Amino acid sequence: MSQPATRSYWLVKSEPDAFSWDEQVASDIEPWTGVRNHQAKKNLATMKMGDLAFFYHSNKGREIVGVVEIVREGYPDPTAESGSWVCVDVKAVGPMPRPVTLAEIKADPALADFGLVRQSRLSVVPVSAGHWDHLCRAAGWKG
Repeated sequence: MSQPATRSYWLVKSEPDAFSWDEQVASDIEPWTGVRNHQAKKNLATMKMGDLAFFYHSNKGREIVGVVEIVREGYPDPTAESGSWVCVDVKAVGPMPRPVTLAEIKADPALADFGLVRQSRLSVVPVSAGHWDHLCRAAGWKG
């Protein structure tokens, strides 16, 4: 599961009623648009080609359901009416064999300092390599 040291890991949130994992898979590659939080924008701008991200269903479901790869680095978000908002393009890599719920994440002491727990409202969260590996094991993801 360990990846090259140059790869970074992320978690991106989407409300499944607005854009679901199934829609991501059907689109294959999709721009990750609509982020309007400055910290999340900074995280998007930091993403590099080849980075991986957990695809997380927020509000309804509240679980990590898949993995996407960053295939285009930050560029101006075409959905922004004003400001310097950015987006990236993500490609579906695969579904989690077993989704990992927010309740499981919060109950796991090894994830107490995970960004999803510490900054629960942030829509784009960095994930440490240790947390990435831990969550992949919990989901049965072989990558």
